[in-house]
Amino acid sequence: MAQDKLTQLKAMTTVVADTGDLEAIRRFQPQDATTNPSLILQAAQSPERRARLAEIARHCTDIDDALDTVAVEIGSEIAALVPGYVSTEVSARLSFDTQATLDRARQLIDRYERHGVGRERILIKVAATWEGIRAAQQLEREGIHTNLTLLFSFAQAQACADAGVTLISPFVGRILDWHQAREPDADFAGDQDPGVRSVRRIYEHYKGQGYKTVVMGASFRNVGEIEALAGCDKLTISPALLEQLAADAGPLPRRLAPVDDAETSAGEPLDEAEFRWALNEDAMATEKLAEGIRKFMADQRKLEALLAELRR
Repeated sequence: MAQDKLTQLKAMTTVVADTGDLEAIRRFQPQDATTNPSLILQAAQSPERRARLAEIARHCTDIDDALDTVAVEIGSEIAALVPGYVSTEVSARLSFDTQATLDRARQLIDRYERHGVGRERILIKVAATWEGIRAAQQLEREGIHTNLTLLFSFAQAQACADAGVTLISPFVGRILDWHQAREPDADFAGDQDPGVRSVRRIYEHYKGQGYKTVVMGASFRNVGEIEALAGCDKLTISPALLEQLAADAGPLPRRLAPVDDAETSAGEPLDEAEFRWALNEDAMATEKLAEGIRKFMADQRKLEALLAELRR
């Protein structure tokens, strides 16, 4: 009997659920799960969480305390369902503040450990700004694993690998969105998808240079993007696209694979000026990074407003 594409994908790539939906996680049985402010907002608004959300709002010292309590409680529930990592994001408001990011990340890890979830199970998600990457570098030295998100450019990927982060989440669909808005009649299917090409370039560079940082493609718009990256270290996929993969019994060939002859030296790391210049030269990455931070903050503010209302 032919295997469905989700089963085939799991044989060559670690499948990660991009959701805070516990039922979806139970159904698709991913290795890891990722969350972000938008997904935490969705999960927190479920009717069965309403009473607990009100209790958190009333008993926490401030909104930041309440936000982290909600994120860690949901993350701890997810950790009980997956054998691998759970990603929890530091507030996007801190994307340009290295010290504040460090402080918040350590607090999140402390909260998880009080819930009985060890730091080895958690990936602290940080936006791949210069400040975020510097914070991640220090966290890794302290034994706290990191996931650098909102990654749209090769320069971001290079700086993350140089910093020794555990994992990066290069976005696919949002890169496609940017190009489609400017070239609506262009053919971006399959290997022509600019988001797919970006992840493939990063993956091949990492493997060719012997970097240990894990590449986890993220932000997919269709199953074609996922299929074009089959074999990538990890892929984080929404429940809707997991459903489509599980329903398709067609063949799924491997598209990415590690190389056997990695170089021993990756060259000199980017300094701050070089990083900022390279990012500035990439209009798509500059715009999508800024937009992504704003969108995550917009959803965080919605959750803050809900908690403030319940606190009254």
